[in-house]
Amino acid sequence: MEPNMNDSENTAGARTYLGMLGLGLLLVAAWLLWSGLYKPLLLALGLVSVGLTLYIVRRMGYLDDDTHALHYSTGLPRFWAWLGREIVASSLEVARVVLRREMNVDPRVVALDASDLDRFGQALLGNSITLTPGTLTLDVHEGRLLVHALTSEGAEALQQGEMQRRVKALRGS
Repeated sequence: MEPNMNDSENTAGARTYLGMLGLGLLLVAAWLLWSGLYKPLLLALGLVSVGLTLYIVRRMGYLDDDTHALHYSTGLPRFWAWLGREIVASSLEVARVVLRREMNVDPRVVALDASDLDRFGQALLGNSITLTPGTLTLDVHEGRLLVHALTSEGAEALQQGEMQRRVKALRGS
C-alpha cells in the first residue's frame, strides 16, 4: 500500500526529479563538450562522474528546496544584461578614480537592509554587489548586508536600492 501524499508533495517530488534530470543532461552535455574525446573508457568515466555528482546532489537535498535556482525565470537574462552593464560602468568608474593624479577615494562601509529578500535573494544580492567593481559585500547576517564601497558615490548608489529592487523582482518577492 502506498502512503498518501498530498498534491504539494507530489509536485515537489516531480520538481526534484525534473531538476535531477535537467542537471544530469547538463552535466553529460558539459562532459561531452569539454572532453572532446569519445573513447569508451572516457565515456564510462564521464557517466560515473555524472552519476556520483547526482547522487551527492540528491543526498544533500540541494534540489528539494527553493534555494537551488531561480526557477529559470524569464527575467534572468534581463537581470544578467543589467548586471553586465553595471559591471562595465563600475569598472570604468574605478579605473577613472584610480588613474587620476589625485586619487579621489572616499571608502565607506554601509549597511543594507535586505530582510525583505529570502536567503537566496540575499546571497544573490551580495554576490551581485561583489561582482561590481568598487564594492564588496563583507557580511550577510539576519537580513543585513555590510558592504564596503570605494567611493561615496558608490555607497549612495547602493543605498538607493536599484540592485536590491531588481533582485527582489527577479525572485518574485
